[in-house]
Amino acid sequence: MWGSKKINVMKASMFLFLALFAVACKNTPTETSEECSLKINNLAFTKSFNGASAQATVTDNKLLITSSAKTDYFNEPDGSQQYGNAPVLLTKIDNAKPFTFVTKVTPAFSETYDAGALYIYIHKKWWFKFAFERDEHKRTRIVTVRTTGTSDDNNHDALDSTSVYLKISSDTKSIGFYYSVDKEVWQLVRVFHNDYPAEVWMGVSAQSPMGKGNTAVFEDLSLTQASIKDFRLGI
Repeated sequence: MWGSKKINVMKASMFLFLALFAVACKNTPTETSEECSLKINNLAFTKSFNGASAQATVTDNKLLITSSAKTDYFNEPDGSQQYGNAPVLLTKIDNAKPFTFVTKVTPAFSETYDAGALYIYIHKKWWFKFAFERDEHKRTRIVTVRTTGTSDDNNHDALDSTSVYLKISSDTKSIGFYYSVDKEVWQLVRVFHNDYPAEVWMGVSAQSPMGKGNTAVFEDLSLTQASIKDFRLGI
């Protein structure tokens, strides 16, 4: 009798291990992405979510990404729903070294929450979105979404502009998010502790959560292996 119970306990433990292992695998970028090869300037995008590589083109040194209708990345704060169907192109980042990523973003704003966005991505429950987005009042503004299981949602400055430069920089200890309309004067959006692993993915994306689709243009893309000097001024 005891032998039978022991076997059942072992089976239950093995089942639990396999279930946890399956969840962990689903959280890795390689499990939820497709390999691709898209190069622009000094950047090589080698991973693609939701068919982004098929919806992306490079023309005149500009990267265009088109999203279909009702596409987003967002995990509801109350845990009730997760949205993860926006197209995202990913390039691998060595987070053990300083880096600075800069690009000019021009979304085709039509509906609420249409946006062009950057991502720091680890897995589907751990990522950070930095977006130029159309808000509930039809204003274009800077938005950040920090996700650790569930997402927060932060509306920042509203801009009277159709384009904006976005910058993400890390000295391995801190990460700063900044925007600029002229690439000269930078405004701090967020600065926070860099608690991400040594290998992360930087993403570019278009989204249209309530609309029929959206195209975001990314130009002047650059990735350098150095951080900014002043995390308040962004330079």
